[in-house]
Amino acid sequence: MRKIIHCDCDCFYAAVEMRDDPSLVNLPIAIGGKSDRRGVVATCNYKARQFGVRSAMPTGQALKLCPDLVVIPGTMAKYREAALQIRQIFYRYTDKVEPLSLDEAYLDVTDCTECHGSATLIAEEIRQVISREVGVTASAGIAPNKFLAKVASDLNKPDGQFVITPENVEGFVEKLEVKRIFGVGKVTNEKLRRLGIVTCGDLQQRSLVELVDKFGVFGKRLHDLSFGRDEREVNANSRRKSLSVEHTYSDDLQDIDACKGKLAGLLIELRSRLRRIDSDYMVTKQFIKMKFNDFSATTVERQMVAGLPAESFDHLCDQAWERGARPVRLLGIGVRFVDTSEQRATQLELFP
Repeated sequence: MRKIIHCDCDCFYAAVEMRDDPSLVNLPIAIGGKSDRRGVVATCNYKARQFGVRSAMPTGQALKLCPDLVVIPGTMAKYREAALQIRQIFYRYTDKVEPLSLDEAYLDVTDCTECHGSATLIAEEIRQVISREVGVTASAGIAPNKFLAKVASDLNKPDGQFVITPENVEGFVEKLEVKRIFGVGKVTNEKLRRLGIVTCGDLQQRSLVELVDKFGVFGKRLHDLSFGRDEREVNANSRRKSLSVEHTYSDDLQDIDACKGKLAGLLIELRSRLRRIDSDYMVTKQFIKMKFNDFSATTVERQMVAGLPAESFDHLCDQAWERGARPVRLLGIGVRFVDTSEQRATQLELFP
């Protein structure tokens, strides 16, 4: 029995903007293009949604619904940085992570020992860490499979979570509206409604043959999901190119000594995560990333030093600091991988 978490940030782009400019918190805001250039809304906060503003809506239409709407062009680099922080938080708990977009992912925590192995507590802790370290909120769904986890993550938004235990699956799906099934859009939902099918319980009364006849291949999918069946695994099979840990500090690190003082903690976290990496990964390089208070950034790397001693990162830290020589808001360390078939790699020897 799998333990799957679907984690989804709440109005992500807008949340990042409100984090960086607290004066926006009580205003209806949208991230998108200008109305005079046929712009569309990428996302909006919950205040704007109260006026009927939605993602993919033309900005002009959104302004008609909400004349006081604050439209922000958005900064993708800032959103990607926040998304990377969130992704790294996921990897603290499991390497079985399947990203769906910048701000949402599936996590398989079946074998995770954190929080006594409780998927519910793991999800709660992840959400707390995201809020504390990234400054945005996330919602989560916890269930035995991906389908149910994704449905559940939408049921207690914003900043909440919903759990579907194995023993509750049957009762939950029986009452679940079919429009909540991924792939059931307006057209399919209307077709189902005309057939008298509103809930998954209604779907369960129809035979597989009938559903395939009326909906083709998707009919088989509808039949399985109506009973809460979904055997898809969390797909985390893409080969890693690197592994890193980084932290953004609420108070800038003012000098090189302050930066070096943070390396020991980062190295402990990096080694902890490397313990969960497959044995066929090998390390070729180690690197340090430094982002200064003017948002400029630099990365310095070198060939792998066996055992990853703290001194090897001290040297990289000196080089990175010299490139900016100003207060640091983000510091990270990591390693780069190649497959074992590449003979130039150095065997992982991190824990002598």
